[in-house]
Order: sequence, then structure tokens, then C-alpha cells
Amino acid sequence: MAKVYNERMTAELDGDFVVFLIGMRVNKFWKIHKWLPVFLAMPKMIKELEGRPDSGFLGSTMGLPVIVQYWRSFEQLEAYSRDRDSLHWPAWLNFYKKIVGSGGDVGIWHETYQVSAGHYEAIYKAMPTFGLGKVGKHILVNQQRENARDRLESMVQQK
Repeated sequence: MAKVYNERMTAELDGDFVVFLIGMRVNKFWKIHKWLPVFLAMPKMIKELEGRPDSGFLGSTMGLPVIVQYWRSFEQLEAYSRDRDSLHWPAWLNFYKKIVGSGGDVGIWHETYQVSAGHYEAIYKAMPTFGLGKVGKHILVNQQRENARDRLESMVQQK
């Protein structure tokens, strides 16, 4: 089991980065043949990305209904999504073939956020290393980082 940090922790990540949220919504649970392949595809893609240190993929947090991914740049995220030799491409094509005319059996969505260096803050309490703390530096909250505003201002001053 992962170590739980009872102290208040925060995170720092050098440079700009991208936060990519992706998820699915099962609208008709009984149509398992439509949504199960989507559900099973993502862990395989994450494993593939973890084996490609030059891909720009920094890490992820798996959950339902949202998976949070961290990328070094949008260009690298886009390159992976369009790479015909990656696991994403055939999974994406398979999904679209299955949903055409399906009446909305399963939905997918994503949101992409480009984050400028120092324009974010994070707090973790009684948590294992998680999120940005997992892909960047997981550090103890100190007096200069006591609240959200302090954490944001300390990040801007470091730039």
C-alpha cells in the first residue's frame, strides 16, 4: 500500500505542462459490447505511454469517470493521439465504428488545459503521492505556502 502523508503537501512541476481530462459515460449499461472495449482500452494506452519516456507523457491518475493525464506539451499529446502506430489510433477508430448509429449507448469526452509555469496550486492532506505531486515534486507545505493564494504567489515569484 502507498505511503500516506498526513502532513499538508503541495506540488511543483518545472515549466509549462498540459492537463488532459478524459472520460466516458455509459448511457446504456446493458450494451456492454459497446462500452467495455472503451473501458479496457485506456489502461493499455497508459501502459504504452509509460514505456515511452520521450512521448511527453508525464503520468496519470486513473479514476472513474475521469482519468487525469499530465503532458509536457499539447504538441506531444496531439502527436500521440494521431500516431497510427500507437494503441490510441485503432481504439479510436473501433469506438467510432461502433457508435455510429448506436443511439448514444456510450459517450466519451475530453478537456485539455495548457498550464503556464507557476500558474497552478495544489494541496494534499492524508493522501499518498497523487496528481501533480506524483509527476512533479511532492513537497511539504511551509509558511510561505500556507494557503492557495500563498502557493500561487510563491510559484510566480520563483519564475
